[in-house]
Amino acid sequence: MYQQPIFLKPVFKDRIWGGTKLREIYNYNIPTETTGECWGISAHPNGPNEILNGPLQGKTLLEAWQNHRELFAHQEGLEFPLLTKILDASQDLSVQVHPDDTYAKEVENYPFGKTECWYIIDCEEDSELIFGHHASTKEEFEQLVKNGAWNDLLRRVKVKPGEFYYIPSGTIHAIGKGILLLETQQSSDITYRVYDYDRRDSVGHLRELHIEKSIDVSSIPHKDVSFRPSVTVEEGFVSKLLIEEDYFTVQHWKGKGSFVRETNNNYYLFSVLEGDGVVQTKEGDFPFKKGDHFIIPSTLKEYKISGDTEIIVSNPTLK
Repeated sequence: MYQQPIFLKPVFKDRIWGGTKLREIYNYNIPTETTGECWGISAHPNGPNEILNGPLQGKTLLEAWQNHRELFAHQEGLEFPLLTKILDASQDLSVQVHPDDTYAKEVENYPFGKTECWYIIDCEEDSELIFGHHASTKEEFEQLVKNGAWNDLLRRVKVKPGEFYYIPSGTIHAIGKGILLLETQQSSDITYRVYDYDRRDSVGHLRELHIEKSIDVSSIPHKDVSFRPSVTVEEGFVSKLLIEEDYFTVQHWKGKGSFVRETNNNYYLFSVLEGDGVVQTKEGDFPFKKGDHFIIPSTLKEYKISGDTEIIVSNPTLK
């Protein structure tokens, strides 16, 4: 089964902070003028993708995960491990933090917390992220939060296109206005809001905050995780290993040419940021274009990528 890539239909999410860049840049048929998220590769119950080709066409990725684990290296676990999104922040996102696996299981009865990473696709000049905080102790952190001393607490970072940020669970963070990014994350939708700029929802209510849970799960003091991307050049493509950690490996591929890859009994998630190309397999040629999302299943032992393109490629860390 599936000697070809598995192409997926994106799922879109309206967000109070969303905009229209997903339509303007990727030509997606977004449902609203405040569409904040494209779930490009998802088997999460809150938004599983429909499969667009092959024997499972019309089924969802969640159904494929439940019934055809051979596509996914027979990986164990109840939940598909990763979720890939493109986010359009027309306004600042809430300041938030995510729990680790242990806290998510004990408090939320869900197997995953949320460790994630961001690749900055584009941003306005002087765009900023909130990435970490300045508190030295839990007592100081709690006092600054409860006093609303956000300028003293929050650590702001200027960003540029092409930058990469790794956000382990427990990291205080927020995407700033004017940023378009691709997020690779554990397949979890658990978010604790610390601060939301006193915004109100569509019926005029202040959006819910999760102060006590945020204090429980935040890493104090904040520690940056150091990593050094490695770069290889092969047949016209520059392949940059952005991160390799406990949950996922993420790479950035860019160039013009072609090369062959083996799956090595794993499966790979592809999101096409620019250009177009072809995946060549024993079953034929399968073209892809900017804005496409697809999976190379573990049943496909070898494949060839050709084109003039830029892609983010991720895979789960099999345990």
